[in-house]
Amino acid sequence: MIAAVKKKKAWVAAAIAAIAVLVFSLVFWHWHSTADQTYESTTYAMGTYIQQTVTGANAQEAAISASKSVSDLENKISWRIEDSDIARLNRSAGSGSISVDKKTAEILSLALDIANRSKGFYDPTVQPLSSLWNFDKDEEIVPAKNEIAKAVGLVGYKGLSVDSAAETAALSKVGMGIDLGGIGKGAACSVAIDTYRAAGVSSAIISAGGSSIGLFGTKANGTPWCIAVRDPQTPDSNAGTMGNLYLPSGYVSTSGIYEKYFRKNGVLYHHLLNPQTGYPQNNGLVSVTVVAENGPLSDGLSTACFVLGREKSAALLEHYNAGAIFIDENNHVYVTKKLIGKFKITNQKYSLASS
Repeated sequence: MIAAVKKKKAWVAAAIAAIAVLVFSLVFWHWHSTADQTYESTTYAMGTYIQQTVTGANAQEAAISASKSVSDLENKISWRIEDSDIARLNRSAGSGSISVDKKTAEILSLALDIANRSKGFYDPTVQPLSSLWNFDKDEEIVPAKNEIAKAVGLVGYKGLSVDSAAETAALSKVGMGIDLGGIGKGAACSVAIDTYRAAGVSSAIISAGGSSIGLFGTKANGTPWCIAVRDPQTPDSNAGTMGNLYLPSGYVSTSGIYEKYFRKNGVLYHHLLNPQTGYPQNNGLVSVTVVAENGPLSDGLSTACFVLGREKSAALLEHYNAGAIFIDENNHVYVTKKLIGKFKITNQKYSLASS
C-alpha cells in the first residue's frame, strides 16, 4: 500500500504550489515546442492549479481566454459557490425543477448517464457523503456509522432528473445534493480546448490539477504527445512516474487513492468513496487512468472504474469507446485493448499483467 504519509493542509498550500510548477500530481506531461509562439501559464480554479502550454500566433490571448472559460465553468458547477447552478439545485432539492445553464445541463446529463451505466458506482448525488467526509478539512475524522448511513440514504442518482433541451434539473428529495468533483476537472479541460479551437492556435496542452489533461492539435515535430503516468505508490513530496502514454490527441484522467487521504488507527481512508456503502472503496486498486473522447467523460469514467474495479469496468469502457490503465497495490498494471501499444512501463518495480 501507499507509504504511511499523513495528509496535511499544506497539500493545498505552499508545498503544492512548489510541486505544481514542476510536476503534476497524478499525471505528468513533457513537451517542448519549436514552432510559433509558445505561452505557458499557471492559474488557480476548481480548487487546484490549471496549467497550460499553448502554441500559435495568438497563444497568450487563447490561454487567457481559456482560463476565463474554466473560471466561468467553476462558477456554474461548483456546489461550494453560493450562486452556482449546482448550489441552487442543491438548495432546491425536493422542490421541483430549476433552470440551469446549457453547459451545466450537458454535464449533468453525462454524469447521469455514467451513473446509470455504472449502476451507481459513480453517482453525482454523492455530495451528502463527500461533505460528511470532507477530505479537505484539517481534522482527520472518520464519520460515525450512523452519520454515514444517513448520508447514504440521501444518495441516489435516480433522484436526479435533467432536461437538456429545456435546460432544467431537479433533485427529488430534501437533503440530496450534487457534487461534480468526479467530473469537473475533465470538463474544465474540455471548455479550454473548445477555446483553443475557436482561437485558431496550432496546439495546446492543459492540466487541471494533474488529474485531468486535455491535448489539442499536433506537435510541431509530428510525434505523439507523451503523458507520463504518476507512480501511485510514491508519497506526494517524492512523486515519480511509472510509465508513459503516447497519444495523438484526446483527454486523460486519473483517479488515485493518494490524491486526498489520511490514516487513522493504521487504516487508510481516501476520497474515492463507494456511494453505496459510504466508505472509501477498498478493492486492491491504487489508481485508474482513462483515455476518452472528451474531458468530463474521461474524468467520470476514471472515478467509476476505480469504484467498480477492473473486471466490472470492461463493459462500461467498451460502451464509451474508452481505454484504461489499472494499477493495483501489488504493482501489477493492466492495460485495456484500446491502449495496447500506446503505453510503456518505465519503472521496473511495476510489471504488466495479463487481463
